[in-house]
Amino acid sequence: MIRRLFASSTHDMAIDLGTVNTVIHVRDRGIVLNEPSVIAIETVGGVRRVKVVGNEAKPMMGKTPANIQAIRPLRDGVIADIDVAEQMIKHFMAKAIGGGSRFGRRHEVVICVPSGSTMVERRAIQVATMNAGASRVQLIDEPMAAAIGAGLPVTEPRGAMVVDIGGGTTEVAVLSLQGIAYSNSVRMGGDKLDDAISSHIRRHHNLMIGEMTAERVKHAIGSAVIPVDEGRVISVKGRDLVNGRPAEIRISEAEIAEALSEGVGQIKLAVMSALERTAPELSADIIDEGITLTGGGALLGQLDQALSDHTGLPVKVAENALICVAMGAGKALEDPAYQGVLTTA
Repeated sequence: MIRRLFASSTHDMAIDLGTVNTVIHVRDRGIVLNEPSVIAIETVGGVRRVKVVGNEAKPMMGKTPANIQAIRPLRDGVIADIDVAEQMIKHFMAKAIGGGSRFGRRHEVVICVPSGSTMVERRAIQVATMNAGASRVQLIDEPMAAAIGAGLPVTEPRGAMVVDIGGGTTEVAVLSLQGIAYSNSVRMGGDKLDDAISSHIRRHHNLMIGEMTAERVKHAIGSAVIPVDEGRVISVKGRDLVNGRPAEIRISEAEIAEALSEGVGQIKLAVMSALERTAPELSADIIDEGITLTGGGALLGQLDQALSDHTGLPVKVAENALICVAMGAGKALEDPAYQGVLTTA
């Protein structure tokens, strides 16, 4: 009974520290937190302090006064501001466990990292998590966590291909026997697709829009396949670059698909590069298993169709694609069968 009581107080967790969202899985409780990776810092009398984090901070982006900064401490899947990232992780960990454990014990944490990240970047994530309150930090490659979360047979001698499209990076990996046979990471994800939409509207309509507006347009009418007609049409509001006044335009699905075509092309190239470098026996398995898409970027309209047409292989979007990585990392934390996929920096 005492052993169970202390075990319940540890609140070990798995964290998908994403460029756009942070998702936390707590042992025996499942996914308990899914919030934007945004933190608002307020400066009062020269002293910086955390104002709000996550869901409360995201609406502030692009709308803050001079003394408040809404910051995204991760870029391209890795930490860009370690001090701010540490504060954000600490807040999310405390929120995930309801303010702390009964006996004040520190927690074992499994945290996801891009497969292409350097040892320095991995060490930075590990140190930030330790400083935020973890007693032990283990790392898991994002494609491996995504594959486990999607239910792919990563422990068997069978090839499986996963394409994890996050906010900052796209991870393409071929997995077998709890290992990565081939992986490739490109700095293309949801953020770059949002930037492409903003740039297109600025160039072709002389309208400046913010990050959140570009993201809304992507979710509403974004498509990886250019429609034969103009498709769906929505209104977009921003600042007119000619006269400086607020303005509103109508933009079509076909126009947005054209703006996204370069980014989608980079994802296609990364997938083809992985297929070309995969061993023949693993390639044979991929024909049967197909390609599995995970991450928020996998929800871009008709992306599975575009990749299937380009590769000639079956492509499916994983169930719960948004939280697949955290689910897989949580399973690796809980199930001894997956302990072989965890590493330290």
